[in-house]
Amino acid sequence: MEDKKMKMDTSKSHGKKMGKDDKIKVDAKNLELWYGDNKALNDISMDIFDRKITAFIGPSGCGKSTFLRCINRMNDLISGVTIKGRVDIDGHDIYAPHVDEVAVRKRVGMVFQQPNPFPKSIYENIAYAPLMHDVVKKGSQCDELVEQSLISAGLWDEVKDKLKQPGTSLSGGQQQRLCIARTIAVKPDIILMDEPTSALDPISTEKIEMLMLELKKDYTIITVTHNMQQAARIADMTAFFHLGNLIEYDETETIFINPKEKKTEDYITGRFG
Repeated sequence: MEDKKMKMDTSKSHGKKMGKDDKIKVDAKNLELWYGDNKALNDISMDIFDRKITAFIGPSGCGKSTFLRCINRMNDLISGVTIKGRVDIDGHDIYAPHVDEVAVRKRVGMVFQQPNPFPKSIYENIAYAPLMHDVVKKGSQCDELVEQSLISAGLWDEVKDKLKQPGTSLSGGQQQRLCIARTIAVKPDIILMDEPTSALDPISTEKIEMLMLELKKDYTIITVTHNMQQAARIADMTAFFHLGNLIEYDETETIFINPKEKKTEDYITGRFG
C-alpha cells in the first residue's frame, strides 16, 4: 500500500512541477501484466505529458519495454498475456472492448531497437502504410508526404536522389531515421522508442537524439534506454523501473540529482544494475 501511495503522490507532484498548462497525454492506472503465470508489471500508475520526452530506465527485465508495449497494445500479439488495469490516451481507455487495437497502433507509432526497414525502396518504406490506411492517394500527394516525412526525420538531403534504392542499402543510423520517418508518415500522436540508439555508433546516436528533441515539438515521445546519460540529455521526465515496479517517476533533473528513493540512487550511481 505504501508503494502505491508513493507512486500516486509522486504523480501528483509531476502535474505541479510540469505546470498547469501541461496536458496529460497517457494516463496509466493500476496496470498489471502477466506472461502466463509470471507477473511482469505490478500496479503501475503514472501520467505521461503531451509533447515531452519521457524516458524509462532500469536494469534488464524490469518491465520497461513491457510497459512501453502496453501503450500501443503490442503485448496483445503475445500469446498467454493477461493485462489488468487501464491505459487512457487523451482520456479514452485504449483497452475498452470496442477499441480496435490496429487503430491504436496507427495512432501510437513504434521505433524498435534494431532498425527494421521493409525490403522495399526508400520511397515505398514511407509510402506503404499511408497508402494502405488511405492517409494519402498515389501521386503528388504521396510524393509530398514522403518528402515531408523524410525532412522531419532529418534524412531528406541524404536520400532525395536515391528514393528508388532499397531502404536496407542505408547505413544503420540512416535506417533508424528511415524507420522514424516511416512512423511519422501515418501521422501518429505518440512515438514509442525501444532503445532506438543501442545498435548505433556515437555519431548516429547524437543525430537520433537531436531528432528526438526536434520531434517533441509535435509528438509525445516515450523511450526506453539503458543509457542513463542519454536520459539525462534528452528526457523531460524519467521513470525508474525495478522488478516490475515503478520505483520513482519525476522530472529528469530530480531523478538524477536528488532522487527520493534509495533504490533509484543506488541504480543511478552504479551500485546495481
